[in-house]
Amino acid sequence: MKGITEELLAKFRESYECDEKAKVLHSALAKTPMMDLAYDVSEGALLKGPFTIEVKTKGITAQEQSGRCWLFAALNILREKVAERCHLEQFELSQNYLSFYDKLEKANNFLEMVIENPKAPIKGQLMQYVLRGMTDGGYWSEAVDLIEKYGVVPKQVQPETYQSGHTDRFTDTLNRLLRKDALELRRLVSEGKNPYPRKEKMMGEVYRAECIAFGRPVETFDFTYRDKDNQFHEDRHLTPREFYKKYVGISLRDYMAVINEPTFDKPVGRVIAFHAVENMTGHDMKGLNLTQQEMENLCIAQLKAGEAIWFACDAGAAGARKDGVWDPKTVRYEDLLGGFSTAMEKGKRLEYSASSANHAMLLTGVHLDEDGKPDRWKIENSWGKDVGDNGYFVCSEAYFREFVYEAVILKKHFTKEQQEMLEKEPVYINAWDEDY
Repeated sequence: MKGITEELLAKFRESYECDEKAKVLHSALAKTPMMDLAYDVSEGALLKGPFTIEVKTKGITAQEQSGRCWLFAALNILREKVAERCHLEQFELSQNYLSFYDKLEKANNFLEMVIENPKAPIKGQLMQYVLRGMTDGGYWSEAVDLIEKYGVVPKQVQPETYQSGHTDRFTDTLNRLLRKDALELRRLVSEGKNPYPRKEKMMGEVYRAECIAFGRPVETFDFTYRDKDNQFHEDRHLTPREFYKKYVGISLRDYMAVINEPTFDKPVGRVIAFHAVENMTGHDMKGLNLTQQEMENLCIAQLKAGEAIWFACDAGAAGARKDGVWDPKTVRYEDLLGGFSTAMEKGKRLEYSASSANHAMLLTGVHLDEDGKPDRWKIENSWGKDVGDNGYFVCSEAYFREFVYEAVILKKHFTKEQQEMLEKEPVYINAWDEDY
Protein backbone atom coordinates (compact mmCIF):
# COMPACT_ATOMS: atom_id res chain seq x y z
CA MET A 1 0.00 0.00 0.00
CA LYS A 2 1.49 3.36 -1.05
CA GLY A 3 -1.50 5.68 -1.17
CA ILE A 4 -4.97 5.86 0.34
CA THR A 5 -7.45 4.74 -2.31
CA GLU A 6 -11.24 4.90 -2.38
CA GLU A 7 -11.30 1.10 -2.12
CA LEU A 8 -9.20 1.22 1.03
CA LEU A 9 -11.38 3.92 2.59
CA ALA A 10 -14.47 1.82 1.83
CA LYS A 11 -12.84 -1.14 3.58
CA PHE A 12 -12.05 0.97 6.65
CA ARG A 13 -15.59 2.39 6.76
CA GLU A 14 -17.17 -1.05 6.54
CA SER A 15 -14.97 -2.35 9.33
CA TYR A 16 -15.90 0.55 11.59
CA GLU A 17 -19.64 0.30 10.85
CA CYS A 18 -19.57 -3.34 11.99
CA ASP A 19 -17.80 -2.47 15.24
CA GLU A 20 -20.51 -1.70 17.83
CA LYS A 21 -17.97 -1.24 20.62
CA ALA A 22 -16.20 1.48 18.64
CA LYS A 23 -19.49 3.31 18.13
CA VAL A 24 -20.23 3.24 21.87
CA LEU A 25 -16.76 4.58 22.59
CA HIS A 26 -17.32 7.37 20.06
CA SER A 27 -20.53 8.38 21.84
CA ALA A 28 -18.72 8.51 25.17
CA LEU A 29 -15.72 10.41 23.86
CA ALA A 30 -17.89 12.93 22.03
CA LYS A 31 -18.98 14.46 25.34
CA THR A 32 -16.40 13.40 27.95
CA PRO A 33 -12.67 14.16 28.43
CA MET A 34 -10.45 11.17 27.60
CA MET A 35 -8.75 11.38 30.98
CA ASP A 36 -12.05 10.81 32.81
CA LEU A 37 -13.00 7.81 30.69
CA ALA A 38 -9.55 6.24 30.66
CA TYR A 39 -9.32 6.00 34.45
CA ASP A 40 -10.22 2.63 35.99
CA VAL A 41 -11.48 3.42 39.49
CA SER A 42 -11.10 -0.14 40.78
CA GLU A 43 -7.48 -0.43 39.63
CA GLY A 44 -6.72 3.06 40.96
CA ALA A 45 -8.08 2.15 44.38
CA LEU A 46 -5.47 -0.63 44.67
CA LEU A 47 -2.71 2.01 44.60
CA LYS A 48 -4.12 4.13 47.40
CA GLY A 49 -3.24 3.79 51.06
CA PRO A 50 -0.27 4.32 53.40
CA PHE A 51 3.34 3.63 52.46
CA THR A 52 5.90 1.40 54.18
CA ILE A 53 8.51 4.16 54.06
CA GLU A 54 7.40 7.78 53.98
CA VAL A 55 9.22 11.10 54.25
CA LYS A 56 7.10 13.94 55.60
CA THR A 57 7.47 17.21 53.69
CA LYS A 58 6.38 20.80 54.27
CA GLY A 59 3.52 21.10 51.85
CA ILE A 60 2.48 21.32 48.23
CA THR A 61 3.69 24.04 45.90
CA ALA A 62 2.14 25.24 42.62
CA GLN A 63 4.13 26.05 39.50
CA GLU A 64 0.97 27.43 37.84
CA GLN A 65 1.15 27.70 34.03
CA SER A 66 4.92 27.37 33.79
CA GLY A 67 7.45 24.63 33.11
CA ARG A 68 9.52 25.17 36.26
CA CYS A 69 8.82 21.76 37.83
CA TRP A 70 12.55 20.92 37.99
CA LEU A 71 13.28 24.09 39.95
CA PHE A 72 10.30 23.67 42.26
CA ALA A 73 11.42 20.12 43.06
CA ALA A 74 15.03 21.18 43.69
CA LEU A 75 14.02 24.07 45.95
CA ASN A 76 11.63 21.78 47.84
CA ILE A 77 14.61 19.58 48.74
CA LEU A 78 16.33 22.69 50.14
CA ARG A 79 13.12 23.90 51.79
CA GLU A 80 13.17 20.90 54.10
CA LYS A 81 16.66 21.81 55.33
CA VAL A 82 15.63 25.39 56.18
CA ALA A 83 12.41 24.27 57.89
CA GLU A 84 14.29 21.74 60.01
CA ARG A 85 17.03 24.18 60.95
CA CYS A 86 14.57 26.93 61.89
CA HIS A 87 11.88 24.65 63.42
CA LEU A 88 9.17 25.75 60.97
CA GLU A 89 5.87 24.04 60.18
CA GLN A 90 5.63 25.63 56.73
CA PHE A 91 8.23 27.26 54.53
CA GLU A 92 8.84 27.93 50.84
CA LEU A 93 11.79 29.27 48.88
CA SER A 94 11.37 31.77 46.07
CA GLN A 95 11.11 30.08 42.71
CA ASN A 96 10.77 33.45 40.99
CA TYR A 97 14.19 34.58 42.24
CA LEU A 98 16.09 31.67 40.65
CA SER A 99 13.81 31.56 37.60
CA PHE A 100 14.98 35.09 36.78
CA TYR A 101 18.63 34.04 36.75
CA ASP A 102 17.81 30.79 34.98
CA LYS A 103 16.40 32.67 31.99
CA LEU A 104 19.26 35.17 32.08
CA GLU A 105 21.84 32.37 32.02
CA LYS A 106 19.98 30.53 29.26
CA ALA A 107 19.91 33.67 27.13
CA ASN A 108 23.64 34.19 27.69
CA ASN A 109 24.44 30.58 26.82
CA PHE A 110 22.25 30.78 23.70
CA LEU A 111 24.19 33.80 22.43
CA GLU A 112 27.54 32.20 23.34
CA MET A 113 26.68 29.04 21.41
CA VAL A 114 25.85 31.22 18.41
CA ILE A 115 29.17 33.08 18.64
CA GLU A 116 31.19 29.90 19.21
CA ASN A 117 29.72 28.17 16.15
CA PRO A 118 29.70 30.86 13.44
CA LYS A 119 30.30 28.44 10.58
CA ALA A 120 27.79 25.81 11.63
CA PRO A 121 25.16 25.46 8.84
CA ILE A 122 22.01 27.32 9.81
CA LYS A 123 19.96 24.26 8.81
CA GLY A 124 22.37 21.82 10.44
CA GLN A 125 21.46 19.89 13.60
CA LEU A 126 23.51 22.08 15.95
CA MET A 127 22.06 25.44 14.91
CA GLN A 128 18.54 24.08 14.58
CA TYR A 129 18.91 22.78 18.14
CA VAL A 130 20.21 26.13 19.41
CA LEU A 131 17.51 28.08 17.60
CA ARG A 132 14.79 26.18 19.39
CA GLY A 133 15.60 28.73 22.05
CA MET A 134 15.00 28.61 25.76
CA THR A 135 12.18 27.00 27.68
CA ASP A 136 11.17 26.94 31.34
CA GLY A 137 12.44 23.37 31.49
CA GLY A 138 15.64 22.22 33.15
CA TYR A 139 17.53 19.55 35.02
CA TRP A 140 19.04 18.93 38.43
CA SER A 141 22.55 19.85 37.20
CA GLU A 142 21.23 23.22 36.11
CA ALA A 143 19.55 23.83 39.48
CA VAL A 144 22.81 23.07 41.29
CA ASP A 145 24.76 25.56 39.17
CA LEU A 146 22.17 28.30 39.72
CA ILE A 147 21.92 27.77 43.47
CA GLU A 148 25.67 27.74 43.99
CA LYS A 149 26.14 30.93 41.96
CA TYR A 150 23.13 32.97 43.07
CA GLY A 151 22.02 31.46 46.38
CA VAL A 152 18.36 31.28 47.42
CA VAL A 153 15.86 33.52 49.20
CA PRO A 154 12.58 32.93 51.08
CA LYS A 155 9.45 33.24 48.96
CA GLN A 156 8.18 36.28 50.86
CA VAL A 157 11.33 38.16 49.83
CA GLN A 158 10.74 37.65 46.09
CA PRO A 159 7.17 36.42 45.55
CA GLU A 160 5.63 35.19 42.32
CA THR A 161 4.27 37.57 39.71
CA TYR A 162 1.58 36.75 37.18
CA GLN A 163 4.25 36.46 34.48
CA SER A 164 6.45 34.09 36.50
CA GLY A 165 3.51 31.71 36.83
CA HIS A 166 2.30 32.17 33.23
CA THR A 167 5.45 32.17 31.15
CA ASP A 168 4.42 31.12 27.63
CA ARG A 169 4.03 34.58 26.12
CA PHE A 170 7.13 36.02 27.76
CA THR A 171 9.32 33.08 26.75
CA ASP A 172 8.02 33.12 23.19
CA THR A 173 8.71 36.87 22.89
CA LEU A 174 12.19 36.51 24.35
CA ASN A 175 13.02 33.69 21.94
CA ARG A 176 12.00 35.91 19.03
CA LEU A 177 14.44 38.52 20.31
CA LEU A 178 17.24 35.97 20.73
CA ARG A 179 16.80 34.58 17.22
CA LYS A 180 17.02 38.10 15.80
CA ASP A 181 20.16 38.61 17.91
CA ALA A 182 21.59 35.34 16.59
CA LEU A 183 21.29 36.59 13.02
CA GLU A 184 23.14 39.80 13.90
CA LEU A 185 25.90 38.05 15.85
CA ARG A 186 26.58 35.56 13.06
CA ARG A 187 26.92 38.44 10.62
CA LEU A 188 29.34 40.30 12.90
CA VAL A 189 31.54 37.22 13.32
CA SER A 190 31.48 36.46 9.58
CA GLU A 191 32.66 40.04 8.95
CA GLY A 192 35.57 39.57 11.35
CA LYS A 193 34.14 42.00 13.93
CA ASN A 194 34.14 41.64 17.71
CA PRO A 195 30.62 40.47 18.68
CA TYR A 196 30.92 41.00 22.43
CA PRO A 197 30.15 44.73 22.75
CA ARG A 198 26.91 44.09 20.89
CA LYS A 199 26.22 40.94 22.91
CA GLU A 200 26.48 42.95 26.14
CA LYS A 201 23.76 45.31 24.92
CA MET A 202 21.63 42.34 23.90
CA MET A 203 21.94 40.88 27.38
CA GLY A 204 21.01 44.26 28.85
CA GLU A 205 17.74 44.09 26.90
CA VAL A 206 17.05 40.62 28.27
CA TYR A 207 17.79 41.73 31.86
CA ARG A 208 15.49 44.75 31.55
CA ALA A 209 12.67 42.66 30.07
CA GLU A 210 12.97 40.16 32.92
CA CYS A 211 12.89 42.91 35.55
CA ILE A 212 9.68 44.23 34.01
CA ALA A 213 8.07 40.77 33.96
CA PHE A 214 9.38 39.20 37.16
CA GLY A 215 10.85 42.01 39.27
CA ARG A 216 14.49 42.86 39.90
CA PRO A 217 16.20 40.16 42.00
CA VAL A 218 16.92 41.13 45.58
CA GLU A 219 20.56 41.61 46.63
CA THR A 220 20.14 41.79 50.42
CA PHE A 221 17.17 41.15 52.68
CA ASP A 222 16.07 40.55 56.27
CA PHE A 223 14.94 37.04 57.21
CA THR A 224 12.16 37.17 59.81
CA TYR A 225 10.04 34.27 61.04
CA ARG A 226 8.26 32.67 63.98
CA ASP A 227 9.16 29.07 64.78
CA LYS A 228 6.91 26.24 65.96
CA ASP A 229 7.09 27.61 69.51
CA ASN A 230 5.98 31.07 68.35
CA GLN A 231 9.43 32.49 69.01
CA PHE A 232 10.31 35.47 66.81
CA HIS A 233 13.60 35.48 64.88
CA GLU A 234 15.21 38.12 62.70
CA ASP A 235 18.45 37.99 60.71
CA ARG A 236 19.31 41.24 58.95
CA HIS A 237 21.16 42.20 55.78
CA LEU A 238 21.66 38.73 54.31
CA THR A 239 22.72 38.12 50.75
CA PRO A 240 21.09 35.18 48.93
CA ARG A 241 24.36 33.23 49.05
CA GLU A 242 24.79 33.93 52.76
CA PHE A 243 21.24 32.70 53.37
CA TYR A 244 21.95 29.52 51.42
CA LYS A 245 25.14 28.76 53.35
CA LYS A 246 23.66 29.60 56.76
CA TYR A 247 20.14 28.19 56.53
CA VAL A 248 20.38 25.42 53.94
CA GLY A 249 23.91 24.44 54.87
CA ILE A 250 24.49 21.51 52.51
CA SER A 251 26.68 20.92 49.49
CA LEU A 252 24.71 20.05 46.38
CA ARG A 253 27.87 18.43 45.00
CA ASP A 254 27.17 15.60 47.48
CA TYR A 255 24.30 14.59 45.18
CA MET A 256 24.49 12.94 41.76
CA ALA A 257 21.86 12.46 39.12
CA VAL A 258 21.32 8.78 38.32
CA ILE A 259 19.65 7.92 35.02
CA ASN A 260 18.23 4.75 33.53
CA GLU A 261 18.31 5.18 29.77
CA PRO A 262 19.04 1.87 28.03
CA THR A 263 19.75 3.41 24.62
CA PHE A 264 22.50 2.42 22.19
CA ASP A 265 24.59 5.55 22.82
CA LYS A 266 24.59 5.48 26.64
CA PRO A 267 26.72 2.72 28.19
CA VAL A 268 25.65 1.47 31.60
CA GLY A 269 28.05 2.33 34.40
CA ARG A 270 29.26 5.59 32.84
CA VAL A 271 28.51 9.25 33.42
CA ILE A 272 26.64 10.63 30.40
CA ALA A 273 27.24 14.33 29.69
CA PHE A 274 26.17 16.97 27.21
CA HIS A 275 26.06 20.75 26.89
CA ALA A 276 22.55 22.09 26.43
CA VAL A 277 21.05 25.49 25.75
CA GLU A 278 19.67 25.22 29.30
CA ASN A 279 23.16 25.19 30.80
CA MET A 280 25.28 28.07 31.97
CA THR A 281 28.23 28.77 29.74
CA GLY A 282 31.04 26.41 30.73
CA HIS A 283 28.77 23.91 32.51
CA ASP A 284 27.30 20.59 31.36
CA MET A 285 24.46 18.23 32.25
CA LYS A 286 25.64 14.97 33.81
CA GLY A 287 24.03 11.75 34.95
CA LEU A 288 25.34 8.31 35.92
CA ASN A 289 23.61 5.68 33.76
CA LEU A 290 22.68 2.63 35.87
CA THR A 291 20.35 -0.32 35.55
CA GLN A 292 16.73 0.06 36.59
CA GLN A 293 17.27 -2.14 39.63
CA GLU A 294 20.29 -0.15 40.77
CA MET A 295 18.37 3.11 40.49
CA GLU A 296 15.45 1.72 42.49
CA ASN A 297 17.74 0.32 45.19
CA LEU A 298 19.34 3.75 45.61
CA CYS A 299 15.93 5.45 45.80
CA ILE A 300 14.79 3.09 48.54
CA ALA A 301 18.03 3.61 50.47
CA GLN A 302 17.62 7.38 50.40
CA LEU A 303 13.96 7.23 51.46
CA LYS A 304 14.90 4.91 54.33
CA ALA A 305 17.46 7.53 55.38
CA GLY A 306 14.65 10.08 55.63
CA GLU A 307 15.29 12.23 52.56
CA ALA A 308 13.01 12.89 49.60
CA ILE A 309 14.30 12.38 46.06
CA TRP A 310 14.25 14.71 43.06
CA PHE A 311 13.23 12.59 40.07
CA ALA A 312 12.14 13.01 36.45
CA CYS A 313 9.58 11.00 34.48
CA ASP A 314 7.24 11.04 31.50
CA ALA A 315 4.18 12.72 33.00
CA GLY A 316 2.25 12.29 29.76
CA ALA A 317 2.24 8.51 29.99
CA ALA A 318 -0.55 6.60 31.78
CA GLY A 319 -1.49 9.55 33.97
CA ALA A 320 -4.77 10.72 35.52
CA ARG A 321 -4.16 14.25 36.80
CA LYS A 322 -7.37 14.71 38.78
CA ASP A 323 -7.05 11.36 40.55
CA GLY A 324 -3.30 11.65 41.09
CA VAL A 325 -2.34 8.30 39.58
CA TRP A 326 0.26 7.13 37.09
CA ASP A 327 -0.20 3.48 36.15
CA PRO A 328 -0.52 1.63 32.80
CA LYS A 329 -3.22 -0.72 34.17
CA THR A 330 -5.28 2.09 35.68
CA VAL A 331 -5.07 4.74 32.94
CA ARG A 332 -5.75 3.12 29.55
CA TYR A 333 -6.09 5.61 26.73
CA GLU A 334 -5.31 2.97 24.10
CA ASP A 335 -8.38 0.94 25.09
CA LEU A 336 -10.58 3.97 24.47
CA LEU A 337 -9.35 4.27 20.89
CA GLY A 338 -9.77 0.70 19.76
CA GLY A 339 -7.53 -1.38 21.98
CA PHE A 340 -4.20 -0.99 20.16
CA SER A 341 -0.86 -1.23 21.97
CA THR A 342 1.83 1.44 22.33
CA ALA A 343 4.18 -0.88 24.19
CA MET A 344 7.90 -0.55 23.38
CA GLU A 345 11.10 -1.41 25.18
CA LYS A 346 12.20 1.45 27.42
CA GLY A 347 15.32 2.25 25.42
CA LYS A 348 13.55 2.05 22.07
CA ARG A 349 10.81 4.30 23.37
CA LEU A 350 13.46 6.96 24.02
CA GLU A 351 15.26 6.41 20.73
CA TYR A 352 12.05 6.78 18.74
CA SER A 353 10.91 9.89 20.66
CA ALA A 354 7.89 8.04 22.05
CA SER A 355 8.77 9.18 25.57
CA SER A 356 11.02 11.57 27.46
CA ALA A 357 11.66 12.90 30.94
CA ASN A 358 9.33 15.89 30.77
CA HIS A 359 8.39 16.47 34.42
CA ALA A 360 10.30 16.57 37.72
CA MET A 361 8.84 16.00 41.19
CA LEU A 362 9.81 14.52 44.56
CA LEU A 363 9.59 10.88 45.60
CA THR A 364 8.50 10.94 49.23
CA GLY A 365 7.55 7.33 49.93
CA VAL A 366 7.44 3.73 48.79
CA HIS A 367 5.26 0.74 49.66
CA LEU A 368 7.01 -2.63 49.83
CA ASP A 369 5.19 -5.91 49.20
CA GLU A 370 5.52 -9.05 51.35
CA ASP A 371 8.80 -9.87 49.61
CA GLY A 372 10.23 -6.41 50.33
CA LYS A 373 9.86 -5.28 46.70
CA PRO A 374 8.36 -1.90 45.78
CA ASP A 375 4.86 -1.95 44.31
CA ARG A 376 3.92 1.75 44.50
CA TRP A 377 5.63 5.10 45.12
CA LYS A 378 4.42 8.30 46.76
CA ILE A 379 5.03 11.57 44.90
CA GLU A 380 4.96 15.22 45.93
CA ASN A 381 3.89 17.14 42.85
CA SER A 382 4.00 20.89 42.14
CA TRP A 383 0.58 21.23 40.51
CA GLY A 384 -1.16 22.63 43.59
CA LYS A 385 -3.53 21.01 46.09
CA ASP A 386 -6.55 20.72 43.79
CA VAL A 387 -5.34 17.56 42.06
CA GLY A 388 -4.43 14.13 43.39
CA ASP A 389 -4.59 13.60 47.15
CA ASN A 390 -4.24 17.26 48.17
CA GLY A 391 -1.38 17.57 45.71
CA TYR A 392 0.27 14.20 46.37
CA PHE A 393 0.30 11.54 43.67
CA VAL A 394 1.10 7.84 43.43
CA CYS A 395 2.68 5.75 40.70
CA SER A 396 2.79 1.99 40.36
CA GLU A 397 5.99 -0.01 40.14
CA ALA A 398 5.05 -0.81 36.53
CA TYR A 399 4.99 2.90 35.71
CA PHE A 400 8.21 3.55 37.64
CA ARG A 401 10.09 0.91 35.68
CA GLU A 402 8.90 2.12 32.30
CA PHE A 403 8.66 5.89 32.63
CA VAL A 404 11.02 7.11 35.39
CA TYR A 405 14.33 8.14 33.86
CA GLU A 406 16.28 10.10 36.46
CA ALA A 407 16.67 10.27 40.25
CA VAL A 408 19.05 12.42 42.28
CA ILE A 409 20.85 10.49 45.00
CA LEU A 410 23.29 11.39 47.77
CA LYS A 411 26.63 9.85 46.81
CA LYS A 412 26.99 8.32 50.27
CA HIS A 413 24.32 5.80 49.26
CA PHE A 414 26.32 4.64 46.22
CA THR A 415 28.12 1.31 46.34
CA LYS A 416 31.90 1.39 46.10
CA GLU A 417 31.64 0.26 42.49
CA GLN A 418 29.19 3.04 41.66
CA GLN A 419 31.43 5.64 43.29
CA GLU A 420 34.31 4.42 41.15
CA MET A 421 32.15 4.92 38.04
CA LEU A 422 32.09 8.64 38.82
CA GLU A 423 35.88 8.80 38.41
CA LYS A 424 35.81 7.64 34.80
CA GLU A 425 35.82 10.08 31.90
CA PRO A 426 32.23 11.02 30.98
CA VAL A 427 30.70 9.84 27.72
CA TYR A 428 29.68 12.97 25.81
CA ILE A 429 26.65 12.96 23.53
CA ASN A 430 25.02 15.65 21.40
CA ALA A 431 22.51 17.80 23.24
CA TRP A 432 19.83 17.00 20.68
CA ASP A 433 20.26 13.30 21.44
CA GLU A 434 19.58 13.67 25.16
CA ASP A 435 16.53 11.98 26.64
CA TYR A 436 16.61 12.92 30.32
